[in-house]
Amino acid sequence: MADKKLKVAIVGCGGIANGKHMPSLKKIDEVEMVAFCDIIEERAAQAKADYGDESAKVYTDYRELLKDPTIDVVHVCTPNDMHSEITVAALEAGKHVMSEKPMAKTPEGARKMLEAAKRTGKKLTVGYQNRFRADSQMLYQLCRRGDLGDIYFAKAQAIRRRAVPTWGVFLDEEKQGGGPLIDIGTHALDLTLWMMDNYKPKVVVGTTYHKLGSRPNSANAWGSWDPAKFTVEDSAFGFVVMENGATIVLESSWALNTLHTGEAKTVLCGTEAGADMDDGLRINGEEFGKMYQKDVQLGKGGVDFYSGSNELYGPDLEMRVWVDAILNDTEVVVKPEQALVVTEILDAIYESARTGKAVYL
Repeated sequence: MADKKLKVAIVGCGGIANGKHMPSLKKIDEVEMVAFCDIIEERAAQAKADYGDESAKVYTDYRELLKDPTIDVVHVCTPNDMHSEITVAALEAGKHVMSEKPMAKTPEGARKMLEAAKRTGKKLTVGYQNRFRADSQMLYQLCRRGDLGDIYFAKAQAIRRRAVPTWGVFLDEEKQGGGPLIDIGTHALDLTLWMMDNYKPKVVVGTTYHKLGSRPNSANAWGSWDPAKFTVEDSAFGFVVMENGATIVLESSWALNTLHTGEAKTVLCGTEAGADMDDGLRINGEEFGKMYQKDVQLGKGGVDFYSGSNELYGPDLEMRVWVDAILNDTEVVVKPEQALVVTEILDAIYESARTGKAVYL
């Protein structure tokens, strides 16, 4: 497929499709967006106008879209409750699939996606774009080289002080499966597990809170939310012990009285060194009886009139790597087996919060 132009279809033409998928795909010469689907036809038509050409098709039913044998790839950018259904159908229709995060609303749905990918032989990946940031790429290389040693404690951080998404279905538990934990906590957890290269959780304890979501006229980055529609948690926390004894603390919130905020960040503590993303990428450790801290410079500064970088912007790199995996028949970076474990841990945190008991995986 090295000389082939991939024909891509977008299912769900809302915020994440317009904010990440379509702009980044548009920059890739080997990609042609040929179909746009949304339950709101005007949204699909606008996506065609912005990212397609006259021959591109508009749909309101993804089933009709999947009947087109010329489509190679489907991007699923819908609410969480539809990820599994659409992905499985697309794989069985012979399409490669990128699903937005989280992989699915439930572990059962995620397992169906993985099984369908194995059964059909088509590629499946999940939209964890934070792996493709410059700091994440650098830290991953350090971890794989062994600079941190055995990583036995980590924190996955996704804390917002007051940034509740008030549009779409973010506050709808039925469609999304939860609030900040499944929305942004999933990014922090994926990043942490990937750095540790550890996908064997043993036991999970979790708590969720709805302490601030019921308050009207609250300060918020996107304007006050409607308490009557706020049916998900406003913060959630998890404590995960892995099979090898390593510990991960997961922190997530859309609304929390704290000044210590940070989204899609990880703190890693290993036998040889530690790392965090609190103030850029920092590495800490001990050498010759002295403690040290290294601040990693990720930019390309130092030249007059130039402060840019020749590295691809994270989502652009994510899409470029995904397209290359299809064209060259290589492994995807975000493997569905890994994304499934993220979903299993998130679900265990919610279950532990509901039951007040530890959940063994």
